Amino acid sequence: VQLQASGGGLVQPGGSLRLSCAASGIIFSINSMGWYRRAPGKQRELVAAIGSAGGTNYADSVKGRFTISRDNAKNTVYLQMNSLKPGDTAVYYCTSWESGGRITWGQGTLVTVSS
Repeated sequence: VQLQASGGGLVQPGGSLRLSCAASGIIFSINSMGWYRRAPGKQRELVAAIGSAGGTNYADSVKGRFTISRDNAKNTVYLQMNSLKPGDTAVYYCTSWESGGRITWGQGTLVTVSS
């Protein structure tokens, strides 16, 4: 599996961004997909994840503001981020959890929330 993330950028506080992650390769092996982030000086944090049946979970810090979704026809997962805060500034990484315990990481995409 290969993952290609896109959609990061600079946004003002209160603004929105949508991240996309397109999967290619052995797609049928993917069970769940999600997004991690690493902010400067902080540990990596799981932001959101979505299972093959559509079940989702979120970090407490983003509940009510972020929405993860997937388009199985396009093999793509999205992270809609609303009401962004400076604390959301981080490099966001797309991840897939696959059969056999394999984990694949996409390249990071930088999200900067600043006025």
